[in-house]
Amino acid sequence: MKKIAVLFSGKGTNFAHIVKSLHKKECEVVFALTNNPQAGGIAIAQEYGIPFEVVEPKAFESREAYDAKVVDLLHAYAPDLTVLAGFMRILTPVFTDTIQAINLHPSLLPRHKGLHAIERSYEDSHAEGGVSVHYVSSELDGGEIILQKTLLKEGLSFEAYDQQIRTIEKEALVEAIEMVLGE
Repeated sequence: MKKIAVLFSGKGTNFAHIVKSLHKKECEVVFALTNNPQAGGIAIAQEYGIPFEVVEPKAFESREAYDAKVVDLLHAYAPDLTVLAGFMRILTPVFTDTIQAINLHPSLLPRHKGLHAIERSYEDSHAEGGVSVHYVSSELDGGEIILQKTLLKEGLSFEAYDQQIRTIEKEALVEAIEMVLGE
């Protein structure tokens, strides 16, 4: 069975969806990591008995030193794929040149790279928004796109748009993991 590692920073809803949809079915989540000691995803890792680490950036003198620690931890678990599911860090080549990883981004890349993508996507002049899953590269949100899912914005309040984006991003992430592991 293929092995994945998941990196997250926040509530862990995408991590939870991965675990419920794929863990011990399509693949095994062998390791989880967060940069936030308050992250909601920690409880999910504990509930499912998935090994996890909290690695706080402030304990490191540079981004490269932080990424080296993350890479060392990932190598110890030897995942076939690392999944960034709301991992709010810009990664350096120490990570991007070593680890095969995919990232979920809540806009139709190359539009709206970086932070506040849902808000910026909702406010732009395009009729549709959506989500992208892409390979992680040294360029922020710039790696090769694996898949995208679109959403028509017409008639949606921002709250409704935001909620629908968060729903389709979970589907897109699971689909992309299955695609990449099946290659």
